Amino acid sequence: MAQFENPILPGSHPDPSVCRAGSDYYLVTSTFEYFPGLPIYHSRDLVHWRLLGHVLDRPSQLPLQGVRASGGLYAPTIRYHDGVFYVVCTLVDGTTKSGNFVVTAADPAGEWSEPQWLPEADGFDPSLFFGDDGRAWWTGTREVPGGGPGQTEVWLREFDPVHRELIGDEHVLWTGALRDSVWLEAPHLYEVGGKYVLLCAEGGTDFEHSVVVATADEVTGPYRGSPLNPVLTHRHLGRDHPIAAAGHADLVLTQHGQWFAVLLATRPYGGYNYNLGRETFLVPVSWEAGGPVFSPGTGRVETRYDVPVLPAHPWPEVPETDDFDGPVLDPSWMFLRTPDEVFWSLADRPGHLRLRVRPESVTDLATPSLVVRRQQHQDFHASCVLEFDPARPGETAGMVLLQNDEHHVRLLLGSHREVTLVVRAGGQDTTLARTTVPGGAVRLCFEATGQDHRALVASGGGEWRPLGEPFDGRVLSTQAAGGFTGVHIGLLATSSGAPSGSWADFGSFTYRGLSPSRERSAAG
Repeated sequence: MAQFENPILPGSHPDPSVCRAGSDYYLVTSTFEYFPGLPIYHSRDLVHWRLLGHVLDRPSQLPLQGVRASGGLYAPTIRYHDGVFYVVCTLVDGTTKSGNFVVTAADPAGEWSEPQWLPEADGFDPSLFFGDDGRAWWTGTREVPGGGPGQTEVWLREFDPVHRELIGDEHVLWTGALRDSVWLEAPHLYEVGGKYVLLCAEGGTDFEHSVVVATADEVTGPYRGSPLNPVLTHRHLGRDHPIAAAGHADLVLTQHGQWFAVLLATRPYGGYNYNLGRETFLVPVSWEAGGPVFSPGTGRVETRYDVPVLPAHPWPEVPETDDFDGPVLDPSWMFLRTPDEVFWSLADRPGHLRLRVRPESVTDLATPSLVVRRQQHQDFHASCVLEFDPARPGETAGMVLLQNDEHHVRLLLGSHREVTLVVRAGGQDTTLARTTVPGGAVRLCFEATGQDHRALVASGGGEWRPLGEPFDGRVLSTQAAGGFTGVHIGLLATSSGAPSGSWADFGSFTYRGLSPSRERSAAG
């Protein structure tokens, strides 16, 4: 039988949530400080996914200005009911707005509503449940008043989908599988076999992450934890296992009666380090005595499974090279926080992405002239073609491997045609190498084989040449940088705090995964 390979969404795609509308499946994930927010993916076979766009793609929907790294959008849930799609989510540590909200759309690829904020909804990680009796319910997570660090509880209130507000009494459903549970979160409710099933994450988002379950005869409880909890975890497999931190699951029932779960997990490499962040995996699920069995037969997330009993529906391959010849940016590109102004253009010079040189940089909690997309492979090639003539010292443009404002790598062309490679760790810059290039177009490149990273430079159509020695990519791992995101690869133009009227033109950007056996620097 044909098989699929995990992860189904590689790169930083944490906290997945999925729903089905007829024979179509839709999936959203967290995006934290990046704009647009909440990518929405579409599939017809649960294996092949295409990016439709983002749920929150208008500045009015998503005020991220000044949000800290790994603040912003946490743990969305998507549901479909009576012809309407709902997404609920939490905006954390917003400088102008924070809390839980709901947005709706008749077409998930179309325009989503402005957020309806619910100040009465405490905590984070909200979810919606539409029962067979026609009633709708909101679940959420909050810290236990007076509890210790990480002690949380899951609560429930009825949800009015017409007015998009909470009504009725509040009910505390569960405080976790163990007496000393920490970070019970990500609650999702289902109705299966006459029972109400509450699926949650527990144990934090790293090595001890897990999936736990409780069931009840009534939606308001009481809920009883399964004696088999955790129903999924990898913490007993050790830190050398190729898949770690499995948890934060959501279930979906296919039109042919098969159950599957989407969940997050990580793929450490170079020791217990994961630069790609938390990725989205798919596992089969069966039911025994009213409870879910994840990955029957092994009880762990595998790299390969038999495909679902659904007609295969691959989408066209995404091109490796973006020539910037469309009317708008490809939806894979994002910005760091919500832009207050338009600093990019595909029309000023057709076939190029023009970025205005502005004072903001990636070291600031701001929105620099920067576009980014996810790193999705442990071994990768990323390169760009750049034309840039800085008007004064301090004006630079080029490429960035971005983990956050305090941990990233910059490969930038500046005044006197000098290309500089800088690693920033713990908020401190270290210059690794410099070189000069002749006038005209320059090509900049990052390549990685595992945690062995290097920068390369070429002039015009000339040969690639290394810039400095290889450097250790573990500076970009979550273990070094903290937070909840993976590495994003970006194109940047900055004047380092000074006013500027310059611009940088990027003629193309190429990204591809490299197999471990493939000869490095196969770049063209």
